[in-house]
Amino acid sequence: MSFFFSFFKTLIGKEIAVELKNDVALTGKLHSVDQYLNIKLTDVQVVDGDKFPQLQAMNNCFIRGSVVRYVQIAPSDVDTEMLQDAARQQNKETSKP
Repeated sequence: MSFFFSFFKTLIGKEIAVELKNDVALTGKLHSVDQYLNIKLTDVQVVDGDKFPQLQAMNNCFIRGSVVRYVQIAPSDVDTEMLQDAARQQNKETSKP
């Protein structure tokens, strides 16, 4: 879990899209994330505003990590070398006898 937490902390200030388990999809700037992968977004836009008009006025939101289905990140915001190094490091730590 700390692997994902560390990764998401590198995305603070970046634009992400979050799809929730209730089919609501939001885009916004990642403001913060905690160890439970709860997400706070700013500059929020609802992807399908016609389907969820009650959410149109929302500017900021807090999303409980347990209701997130997917998080989409721009490929340019992903440091693949850092991810590979972190995955190798975590694999070494978990495979020690």
